[in-house]
Amino acid sequence: MKIVVVGGSGLIGSRIVALLRASGHDVLAASPSTGVNTLTGEGLSEALAGAEVVVDVANSPSFEPQAVLAFFETAGRNLLAAERAAGISHHVALSIVGTDRMPDNGYFQAKVAQERLIKASGVPYTIVRATQFMEFLGAIAGSSVADGAIRLPGGLFQPIAAADVSAIVAETAAAAPQDGTFDIAGPDRAPFDRIIARYLEAVGDTRPVVRDPKARYFGGTVEETSLVPLGKARLGRISLDEWLRDHRPA
Repeated sequence: MKIVVVGGSGLIGSRIVALLRASGHDVLAASPSTGVNTLTGEGLSEALAGAEVVVDVANSPSFEPQAVLAFFETAGRNLLAAERAAGISHHVALSIVGTDRMPDNGYFQAKVAQERLIKASGVPYTIVRATQFMEFLGAIAGSSVADGAIRLPGGLFQPIAAADVSAIVAETAAAAPQDGTFDIAGPDRAPFDRIIARYLEAVGDTRPVVRDPKARYFGGTVEETSLVPLGKARLGRISLDEWLRDHRPA
């Protein structure tokens, strides 16, 4: 079956493309570099011709609240309109666990807007909500530095490896649409600051980690369960310790 992966050259998209091709599917990796631009609509109708499934894992180039909202709303409208015209039978989108529980986080609210467009589009869909990727732990630490320390909220954190995210999304794309949402997360859950401290220790970073109830996550207030699944979730296979062993600096 022909599957179009929007954002197919990124961290998750490139893995999904490889997995689906290995399973025998005809996969098009769609991105501006391949002539497909969801913001302008360029190349969309040609890319979707003959396709049955679209997987959307594209990300905004800017995390500024208004810019990211404009990206997901504009790209979402263009992509879903093209899907309706092409008769796409399954739209799969990657979103974030807790995105509807952090109203003061601009990026999360942009993902809420994207989800709303998908649900109202009339295209059969499945939304996969993932916790934060283990691959982003270093960037999260770097964005949380204040007064020489890494200051983080104490809410629970349950990061998932990109390899697990990609495998689950690829599997979802090859299955029937659920017309619903499900959560995925890593197998290890602990307070935010302790997860980051484990990462820093593994990579030899000696900066202190401080639990600060007032610390925010990309502008959002973090409560105890803001960033973890509240109910049933599908868990990845790769533990944090296993991932850290494989990603230590040489």
